[in-house]
Amino acid sequence: MNRLNQNNLDQLPKNIVRPTYNRDSLKAGIVHLGIGAFHRVHQAVYTDQVLAEFGGDWGIVGGDLRSNRIYDQLMPQDCLYSVAVKDNDQQKIQVIGSVIGVSVGPENPAKLIALMADESIKLVSITVTEKGYCHDPATGNLNLRHPQIQYDLKNIDEPKSTPGYIVSALQQRRAKGIKSFTLLSCDNLPNNGKVLRNVVLQFARLYDADLADWIAENTTFPCTMVDRIAPAVTDDDLTSLDAQLGMRDEGGVVCEPFRQWVIEDNFCNDRPAWEKVGALVVEDVEIFEHMKLRLLNGSHSLLAYCGYLSGFETISDVMTEPSFVAMCKDYMDSAGDTLEAPEGFDIEDYKQQLRVRYSNRGLQHRTWQIAMDGSQKLPQRLLDTLRDQLKNAADIDIICIAVAAWMRYVSGVDEKGEAIEVRDPLAAQLRKLCDDNKGDPAAMVNALMGVTEIFGTDLKSIPTVVEGVTGWLNKFYEQGVLASVRAKFPA
Repeated sequence: MNRLNQNNLDQLPKNIVRPTYNRDSLKAGIVHLGIGAFHRVHQAVYTDQVLAEFGGDWGIVGGDLRSNRIYDQLMPQDCLYSVAVKDNDQQKIQVIGSVIGVSVGPENPAKLIALMADESIKLVSITVTEKGYCHDPATGNLNLRHPQIQYDLKNIDEPKSTPGYIVSALQQRRAKGIKSFTLLSCDNLPNNGKVLRNVVLQFARLYDADLADWIAENTTFPCTMVDRIAPAVTDDDLTSLDAQLGMRDEGGVVCEPFRQWVIEDNFCNDRPAWEKVGALVVEDVEIFEHMKLRLLNGSHSLLAYCGYLSGFETISDVMTEPSFVAMCKDYMDSAGDTLEAPEGFDIEDYKQQLRVRYSNRGLQHRTWQIAMDGSQKLPQRLLDTLRDQLKNAADIDIICIAVAAWMRYVSGVDEKGEAIEVRDPLAAQLRKLCDDNKGDPAAMVNALMGVTEIFGTDLKSIPTVVEGVTGWLNKFYEQGVLASVRAKFPA
């Protein structure tokens, strides 16, 4: 079967939407670090729509800082790829053309850095997940013990980390007298632009204080809120796309119909007119960030840990269990009480909309995928909510359930005695703490809450938190997660 490429676009079925602009003359204006599935169903789709309706040199070159996997998917097909938008049994497919190249950092770091340092690049956007920032999630500061950071400070021309690539490219722009690019974080972090600014400036100051001053004065780091569910692509997804397209697409991605992008209006260089195609450009993103992180991401993590441990493979499967739906509602009400909704925004409708999205059978969003990197996610998705609940003397029971489920998960052994493949930067450390305290949930809670990178220094000393989490972890070991949740939230 032929691969999708620029020369056979006209052979696609007529119901497949495809680029209407001239890609041959399209020049790069954006470098995107971390060109995974989420970027391809979100920012690249918005940019594709800008190009189709308004033109401009806003081609995207993806920077992959890990491997050549995306390069091998996209480059043989002229970086075209399809997006399958699934709504239960309905599906719409569109071919996206805004990506025009992929550069593999580990194979040729100098090439990627030179591209980022080129004057034509106005914007460097980022989706490298929480762990890609090489920071301490509990404090937001650069993790000076991170091996990539230690390496990059001595090898700035051949970096490995996200901050290293950024500072190396900005160093070249400064040396050439070229205007800085805007750095646009699109990861699920509270105040993501501020976190990115913090780690970049801390890295730069360790490397060259004058360069750090130049970056602080000339570079902006807008905060954003991004939202679209994009499960990992399966072989079945690609086979289905092949049948729909009549050709092979190795770079195809899957997502839900819903999309949202809120962007702080804080750019030091030119940008696409994303607000003309549905993005919201505002003075302050924080309200939107908190709402999404606490209601969507927090409930997603709760459902993922409880669902995985109860034998449910996908989030839509989890939502077929009435007690989990009731638990989700309780969580959203509890977390919602800590939020100030944007003016005119119907937060109750948003909660209901989230539960409908979770129930989308067309999205095979695996609980295991959502459970990844919990040590990086818990601080902003759950623990910030917990701290606000404590300030307001609110009921913290639902957050204790979530934290206990995470602890049960990172023990690395499920309820049937089978191994859990825990993907997390701290997986080995967390597993050892669980193993060292096996059979004693209270000791396990005490040990895990002593990991300051996750819990900070405050929560371990609050008896109601420790007792609440311990109580639920005890129940999970004695009764199992599903039976415990059913007892708490009877259908």
